Amino acid sequence: MSKSTASKSDASTRKTSTVRAAPAGMAKKTKIILGAGALIVVLGGLIVASRPDAVASKPAIAETRSPGTASSAGGLTALRTKFDFGSISMANGKVTHRFPIRNTGTEPILVHKMYTSCMCTTAALVKNGKTSDAYGMPGHTPVPTIDIPVSPQDQVSVEVVFDPAAHGPAGVGLIERVVTLENSAGQPLELEFAATVTP
Repeated sequence: MSKSTASKSDASTRKTSTVRAAPAGMAKKTKIILGAGALIVVLGGLIVASRPDAVASKPAIAETRSPGTASSAGGLTALRTKFDFGSISMANGKVTHRFPIRNTGTEPILVHKMYTSCMCTTAALVKNGKTSDAYGMPGHTPVPTIDIPVSPQDQVSVEVVFDPAAHGPAGVGLIERVVTLENSAGQPLELEFAATVTP
């Protein structure tokens, strides 16, 4: 084989290997992009699946209630739907408040689910001196169906526990949180509280 023929053959081999290497690099990038896309779809599905049904379809509330106004969700009524802890210190730890609620209807009402608007808050139902499990924010803690019955004219309480230190130093200032009770009477009952958090 002549020198020029060998040189042409080497050049041809280099071109072929260069052409073949480009698709392999593109295939690797395509696999990475597809993998990242699939991961985003899976994570998005998990987030949507962890949300309670009522949260996804619930319309925004336009009215503001005064702290002394009774609120009713069908036959489930709270004398006060808002509470202000005032100024509280992270250093002093968690604070607790109980919202009394009553079934003013003529039929038993089931509290299907109870959840909070933030991971710094938990809520439990207190009935006949017994406290249920504490439930928190969807996505941070499970929000199971609890179906706790409230008989006509019975009064129960929702015990709310707020941890002012849950957000660390960035959590100072005014906070507002909501506890939602989904129930068989229809519209969810929302209980709100506020506090001014100091170090």
